[in-house]
Amino acid sequence: MALQKPVATQIENRNFLQPTGFRFQVNRAPKISFFGKSVNIPSLDLGVAIQPNYLTPIPLPGEIIEFEDLTFSFLVDEGLENYMEIQNWIRGIGFPESLQQIYEFQRENTPIKSRSENTEQLNLYSDGTLTVLDSSNQPKFKVKFQNLFPYRLSTLEFDATQTNVEYFTAVVSFKYTIYNIDEITSCC
Repeated sequence: MALQKPVATQIENRNFLQPTGFRFQVNRAPKISFFGKSVNIPSLDLGVAIQPNYLTPIPLPGEIIEFEDLTFSFLVDEGLENYMEIQNWIRGIGFPESLQQIYEFQRENTPIKSRSENTEQLNLYSDGTLTVLDSSNQPKFKVKFQNLFPYRLSTLEFDATQTNVEYFTAVVSFKYTIYNIDEITSCC
């Protein structure tokens, strides 16, 4: 009979995760990363099927997972470079003035290869990585988002009546295909 490994019932590392310990990078929009202010690991919801019963309906686990949107807020630089990086991406996808905009957007950027096929596809998406740091500010986890694209960029509201200088923060919301959380193992 093989010996079974005892089940760990207590957490070994008793340090808490810090909300300030992160780095977020989007391959297609590198300028937003430096001034990053906040980001979320999105929630996921598993659908529920209901089995009819003469007494009370019985909930059963469903088959489809819905992922919450990825939201990232960043301080806007004085030259609007990071803000325009996202705005141009959204405009390139949505071509608000003419169909020609999406073709120009495609020419500006190098086409990517599809993972499943060896053919070129529309270059509308990007991968992104959230690096979660431990209590010693060392990388502990990577949250990898596949096929990100921005669909909402917040307003920049100017107000001449403000008495204190508050720097602009923009919020961008992304849709994506899936995300996975991978532990970073330290070597040696």
